[in-house]
Amino acid sequence: MRTFRVNGKQVTVDVPDDVRLLWVLRDVLGITGPKYGCGINVCKACTSHLNGKAVNPCAIPVGDVQPTDEVTTIEGLPATVGAELHPMQEAWLDHDVAQCGYCQPGQIMAAVALVRRVRAEGGSITDADLDAIRNVCRCGTYVRIREAIRDGAGREW
Repeated sequence: MRTFRVNGKQVTVDVPDDVRLLWVLRDVLGITGPKYGCGINVCKACTSHLNGKAVNPCAIPVGDVQPTDEVTTIEGLPATVGAELHPMQEAWLDHDVAQCGYCQPGQIMAAVALVRRVRAEGGSITDADLDAIRNVCRCGTYVRIREAIRDGAGREW
């Protein structure tokens, strides 16, 4: 049995410790925002937050998740700012980023983690920061993604 927090709620799951967190989220808990893309920590379609930092649940055995850990998926992101949508999600809509939309939850979660880190360091988003986001978008909406991240970073949250 593993107990931890997901999107602000305590959950307990009965799965072997070597089951990847992505499968626990999707198949056991029914949280489908984190997408399965590659399963080997490359495409980053599953990007979520673990204690506020961007992680890829496809690469994390659930046995590594501690009872005090907080997992946040795209479904729980708005609650982190007490709104219907997170400002980064609003920026995504304003810039019409999504084409197929499959990678977008992971893209948004990576963007939010980046902005949080840069703000904590007292800086602003640079091209190098944006280049460091390695989430794959098969539709190629990278220009709109970058615009939305810059816009979302400038919003209050």
